[in-house]
Formats: sequence, structure tokens, C-alpha cells
Amino acid sequence: MPALSSTMTEGKIVSWIKSEGDVLSKGESVVVVESDKADMDVETFYDGILAAIVVPEGETAPVGAPIGLLAETEDEIAEAKAKANSKTAAPAIPAVEGPRKIVATPYAKKLAKQHKVDINKVVGKGPFGRITPADVEAAAGITPSKPVAPKPTPVAAAAAAPSPPAKPAATPSAPPLPGSTVVPFTTMQAAVSKNMVDSLSVPTFRVGYPVTTDALDVLYEKVKPKGVTMTALLAKAAAMALVQHPVVNASCKDGKSFTYNSNVNIAVAVAINGGLITPVLQNADKLDLYLLSQKWKELVEKARAKQLQPHEYNSGTFTLSNLGMFGVDRFDAILPPGQGAIMAVGASKPTVVADADGFFCVKSKMLVNVTADHRTVYGADLAAFLQTFAKIVENPESLTL
Repeated sequence: MPALSSTMTEGKIVSWIKSEGDVLSKGESVVVVESDKADMDVETFYDGILAAIVVPEGETAPVGAPIGLLAETEDEIAEAKAKANSKTAAPAIPAVEGPRKIVATPYAKKLAKQHKVDINKVVGKGPFGRITPADVEAAAGITPSKPVAPKPTPVAAAAAAPSPPAKPAATPSAPPLPGSTVVPFTTMQAAVSKNMVDSLSVPTFRVGYPVTTDALDVLYEKVKPKGVTMTALLAKAAAMALVQHPVVNASCKDGKSFTYNSNVNIAVAVAINGGLITPVLQNADKLDLYLLSQKWKELVEKARAKQLQPHEYNSGTFTLSNLGMFGVDRFDAILPPGQGAIMAVGASKPTVVADADGFFCVKSKMLVNVTADHRTVYGADLAAFLQTFAKIVENPESLTL
């Protein structure tokens, strides 16, 4: 089971393209795997015969686990089938998993470097084969030191003689209501759930800003027949503003430093059947509006067909979420892990405003809320970014240049 994304820990077999007994060539697609982001064809890294399918369609396996056995000759097929039945791969028979992805904790990597241990040769015993510090110490021949608890004094021992207090009774979980149905997460839903929980560890803050959209609405009516969507217009405006405020496009992943990203890659949230995904408009600041719109159309089609490649959904540096088309006037978005900010865009609605002379008029306004990582982005940074974004939207001629 290959790692098809940086966050993938297990994959589900959607379908086997090849059957047991088929002769395979290196680079040939063998199986379709559902990762946490998309359905992708998996190729074999070897020539040979697909002797046995270890993980059937509809079942899951952790990254790095054998999902099929490839025999070099017909004489090995019987042996492979026997191994498949016991769910263990024979050393002489290569599994169609490709090069092993090394997953290790940061401290384990530090220890490996310190003790000159080749981490590629360490066998991880953590979850899904993750290499832990204990694994590195074992490979280096180091006995992990265990803290020795001090011996209690006689007085303390005497004081500890009474029986320990009774543990509080665990509160039983409430059973499902009659007629309820428990539905397990799909692979994508499980990934979304994990990312949302991970985001809770990041200190965030939110800033809202009203933006007048009359001029943008006029431009949209002109370019709409050419295939330009409002989402593409907003993504382009956000990208142009990020160029002027690179700290909002930066990212902090370890809590000790942050990175100014060299590209402005706008990830845009898209609801698909069974989950949510964020296709990425790479280098959105450098693409003209019409090419950007065409690229967005292609990404949406691939997303809904679950055919996005990893670089098309995991390379975002800033996220845009637009619910304006549903009439939502405002909402807050949850910051995706690894990014500096996410913009939530509401619907543009007629609003009564007063001009500088005190006369009332009606203008279309939309509320934009940005959630940002407060470790790297401060209030003044976000306010300045939103001012620039508003100027671009309110004077949108530059979007078509």
C-alpha cells in the first residue's frame, strides 16, 4: 500500500484492475486505491505474475502493508497463494508496494543523526510502522534508561498502608437511540476529521471586513460568458493581495520557525459526495484570469471524479472557502493544518450606506472573514491584507490584466 499523500496512513482498495494470474509489466496499473483525498491508480514496480491478492476490494490496509504478491515464475504462484492465505509476504516474493516510505517522529530522526543510525534500515514498531525513539535506540544498541522511583520512607510506607480509594465508576456511554444508524467514516471523512482535530492545536484569531462588490459584479457579468466563475475572480484577487502581504501566505509547522512560501497557491474548498477537498490553483497570482478559470474547471471535474493527483490538493499555501452562492451572509472557517490563513466569503447583498456628504445610497457588500495562525500573522498584518484585497475587488480592472 503506497502513501498517496503526506497525510495518508491507510488506503482502501476500490477495485483491482488486474486479476490473479495476470502477467504484469513494470509501470502497469494494477489496482485503484482510495486515499484520504482521491481515488488513484497504483502501478507495479516489478515485472511478473500477480500471484495472489492479499487485500480484496472494499477492504483497507495501512501504508506499507502488502496488498498483493507478485511471483517471478509460475512455479512460485502456489507458494504466493499460501503466503497470501496467512497474510504474510515471503521474503523471496516482492510485494507490489514499491519503495517503503519512511515515517519517523522528529525526535527519532534527531536520535538517528546523533547516533549515526541509518534510519532507512530501522524497523518501526509504532502505529502504521512509524519509527519511534525507542526503535532508534534499539538499532543503536542503546538500552533505554528508566527512571528509578525513590524508595518510600517507613513513615510514608505506613501512611500508604490504608487501602487505595475506590476508583469512580465509569460513566457508561449512552446507547444509540432506537432506529438510529451508525455510519463509519469514509477514508476521506476520517482524514477531514483528523485535520480538524489537529487544527485545534494552532492558536488562531479571526478578522472580518466588509467589501463593496458593485464593480466586481459588473465585471463578473462581462466575463461570465467566457467561462469565468466568481470563485476564480475571488481567488485571483486573494492571490494578488497575498503577493503584497507575504506573511499571510507563510506557514508554520513546527512552532519554532515559519516559512515564506515562494509560490502563491490558492486552495479552494469544494464539497464532493462523501466529503470535502481543496483543489489547488498553483501560482494563481501569475495566471491570467481566463487561464485560471479554465484550470479551476478542470480541477473541479477531477475532484468530483476523485482523480486529483497529490500535488493538486496538498500544495496550498492559502485557502478560500466561498458559501456566498448559498446565500450565507457570513461564517468562520477552520484553519487547515500547515497554512497561515483561510478566507471565508459570504454572499454579496444590497446594503444601505451613507457617503461622505451624508447622503444615503444602496451598495452591494459582502462580508469576508479570515482565520489566521497567530504565531506568524498578527492583527495589523491581517487588517492590511484585507484592505488590499478590498481595494482590488472594489477596483477590479487589474484582475483582467
